[in-house]
Amino acid sequence: MKKIIFSVLLCLVGMQAVRAEVIPSDRMRKIRNEFQDRKLGIFIHWGIYSMLGDGEWVMHNKKLDREEYSHLAGGFCPSWFSAREWVLLFKEAGAQYVTFTSRHHDGFSMWNSEASDYNIVKATPFGRDVLKELSAACAQEGLKLHLYYSHMDWYRTDYPTGSCKNVPHDESTTNWPAYYAFMNRQLTELLTNYGPIGAIWFDGMWDHKEEGFDWGLDEQYALIHRLQPDCMIGNNHHGAPHDGEDFQLFEQDLPGENKAGFSGGQSVSTLPLESCQTMNNTWGYSITDKHYKSSAEVIRRLVRCAGMNSNLLLNIGPRPDGQLPDEAVKILEDLGAFMRPYGKSIYSTRGGCIPPQTWGVTTQRGKTLYIHILNTEKEGKILNEGLEQVEGHWSLLLPKGKYSIKSVHRMGKTEPLTYRNEQGGTRIFLPSRPTTDVTDYVLEATLN
Repeated sequence: MKKIIFSVLLCLVGMQAVRAEVIPSDRMRKIRNEFQDRKLGIFIHWGIYSMLGDGEWVMHNKKLDREEYSHLAGGFCPSWFSAREWVLLFKEAGAQYVTFTSRHHDGFSMWNSEASDYNIVKATPFGRDVLKELSAACAQEGLKLHLYYSHMDWYRTDYPTGSCKNVPHDESTTNWPAYYAFMNRQLTELLTNYGPIGAIWFDGMWDHKEEGFDWGLDEQYALIHRLQPDCMIGNNHHGAPHDGEDFQLFEQDLPGENKAGFSGGQSVSTLPLESCQTMNNTWGYSITDKHYKSSAEVIRRLVRCAGMNSNLLLNIGPRPDGQLPDEAVKILEDLGAFMRPYGKSIYSTRGGCIPPQTWGVTTQRGKTLYIHILNTEKEGKILNEGLEQVEGHWSLLLPKGKYSIKSVHRMGKTEPLTYRNEQGGTRIFLPSRPTTDVTDYVLEATLN
């Protein structure tokens, strides 16, 4: 009986230890706050799937045999890859962190993993640890490194297949305890051998939607925080944040939206927020997907994210030779050209005291309010909601709120703008009409 009681007490102590891990310390609150300050990250989807030029889901979508697919590794030799060139370009674009796909759903590891020979060092003629090189380049240039890691695996036969059934699988080989232990061995490698990791970015839990499937998150999250207490955790499970997660993810959507169909029922939490977005339509390299967003559209997405208190994680799918697509490079260069003069209105801000409007958003740092007029064009016509001509001048009417303006000017200019309080709010008179050739017409106001 004493042994039974002692065992129960041990279990309770263990449960309390795990629970203690999920309560954020003052240190973790500071780390979360710093994460919110960074605002722009670069997402990298890169693996042997890039060789087929059909996105990162090609193995599943084309119902490719796992063994035949694995032979792609024998020809993967990205001779033009330069971690330093990547990182310098990201830094010039204004990004402050990088999220790299260490292992995607196809099960191929992009580092020298001891837990599996199916990795870029042991299974390819390239033989270089790209993660080691990327980690060193990020450290040298002051960018935080985050790591994407897939909970789902189309290659390993011990993974219990869920809703993604296009890759044939023999259920008799399923061994969840073995697969779970494998994941934790790999996570231990990533958090031991590659320097400080800013976050682990999980994906794939949605493969098992059935009631009662236990991913063992509490134990896994406790492992991460034990190995690197400063490492944040995010999980792209398209649901409410789980205990122990440090930021909330929104795939292809702004927080609170569900235009892409992934965020149905996902309410916005009080955690730091991150919206991940593709430049074209695919995450991994696609040789046919030339549907790139304009630089102006990407910049406005970044500004809207900031106005909604979210970071933007902007994705790039490198080519199999290790180079970034020309269109992606151009967008990054244009982002940098915008962030150099206007970054002050984005970095270290929070969503402003005026909530998002049809004309744009506001960001705020202390008593400084940045008013971003984001004119958009639809069917050749400017959408000018909130903008109107009054007394022969273009003006913007800010809605009523718990704020009062002390002074306002156009960002980058010194001349003060005229404003007045009206029944409907505060009207600011503009020196000119914001037009579509101005990506973001920014006003800087000092509040009382």
